[in-house]
Amino acid sequence: MIKKVITLTKPLFFLLFISTHLIPTRVFCSSAEIPDVPSIATYFGTKTRYEEVKPNLLRDPLTVNTSVLRPPPGEFCTPFHVTAVIRHGSRFPTVKNIRRIHRLSELLQNEASRTSESPTGWLDELRNRWEPWYTEDMDGRLVMKGREDLQFLAQRLATLLPSLLSEENVRKRRIHFVTSSKHRCVSSVEAFQEGLHNDIADGYNYEVDDELMRFFERCRGYVEGVENNHTALLEVEKFKHGEEMQAVRKRLKGNVPFDLFFPFRALLDLVEAAFFICSYELSIKSIHSPWCFLFDESDAKVLEYSFDLKQFWKRSHGHLISSLSSCPLFHHIFRTLDKAGRPRRWGPEPASVLVGHAETLIPLISLLGLYKDQTLTITAHLSVGRSFRTSHIIPYAANLLFVLYDCQRGPRLQLLINETPLHFPNFQTEDAPLYRDVRAAYRYLLDGCDFNRECERKPEGRGPNTEL
Repeated sequence: MIKKVITLTKPLFFLLFISTHLIPTRVFCSSAEIPDVPSIATYFGTKTRYEEVKPNLLRDPLTVNTSVLRPPPGEFCTPFHVTAVIRHGSRFPTVKNIRRIHRLSELLQNEASRTSESPTGWLDELRNRWEPWYTEDMDGRLVMKGREDLQFLAQRLATLLPSLLSEENVRKRRIHFVTSSKHRCVSSVEAFQEGLHNDIADGYNYEVDDELMRFFERCRGYVEGVENNHTALLEVEKFKHGEEMQAVRKRLKGNVPFDLFFPFRALLDLVEAAFFICSYELSIKSIHSPWCFLFDESDAKVLEYSFDLKQFWKRSHGHLISSLSSCPLFHHIFRTLDKAGRPRRWGPEPASVLVGHAETLIPLISLLGLYKDQTLTITAHLSVGRSFRTSHIIPYAANLLFVLYDCQRGPRLQLLINETPLHFPNFQTEDAPLYRDVRAAYRYLLDGCDFNRECERKPEGRGPNTEL
């Protein structure tokens, strides 16, 4: 178990290529100054920039729409607590993807040295102007853009909820900060604190708790029944071998004037590696990589659906144990809300900030019954308007906010995802239902959802969720 409270008197420099912790200042961009964005940028799944979900931030990263707070208009209400579950910001690729990128680069260079043909177009850029600058020691670490993601998010939320996420509350340590032990999450929680409090001379203050933020690692039913079970992702494998992916590979082979593609698995890895390079160079450097020109929008939609299928069956509604593994986080959130809603409402903790991973948020969102409109299969992507799109739900710096209001009829709770209002499943006509009603709707989980009982069951008893 990793659970410890950390107070740092000096900044920890976890990032490569960073020599300062300066807080970014507000920058306004004209349309001419906004960097060129690939047309496929909104299809990168969990590797999508936050700005693709909130494009207005490209012009002003601190723009805030206060109308997203929506207590009942005829009832006087005041926000008195917020719990925020936040994904880390933009990061470097992990070692696995860095190795795939280097393999693709080696094939490119080998083919370039073998052929005497003069390269043209995007291939010219790849051969002569692009080099794989990724190194294995980067391994998923937060990048400078990722720090800014969290710093700007903190400043926007402080503008939205000034009495809760105030500099005074940070200074007096009234806000509870929890993070995963992974360096990208630790760096993200530090960046969030920097965004709230310009003077960090007093040091960072947060708790590292992997039982809470990396619950998926210790749920045996999930690890054995899904994570390490090759049959759990059969729909994903079917799709990867299906007509749509075959069409993408054929189009790519037609665009590339040399034969990179031999074994099927190597081909699939290289297709994904090229797509990921496009996403990483946009999210890390804000550049339009020459690799992006290899794909059109139809290719990107197919690849995005492949990623979503994997997340659906591995982390979301596909298998019930995936969402049940988040029971500890679910109970923690509601215990925090219960405590905040007691008579002494202006207590010492107006806010709780929990920083984790896509793997933290997706099971929780699924447990709450969100984005549960259909079961994703090898053909379901043909339907229009599916709601389970990780590009929109879980970009870098994704955030799920539980805002508790003090209202005349009693406490009310509003849910926001990525700073946008989202209805609880049983309250489609109410933006901020009474908190007691929300608790009643989730009573079956509040009274049950026992982590040890659910996660220690035999994996064969935790099959696909057929109640979708």
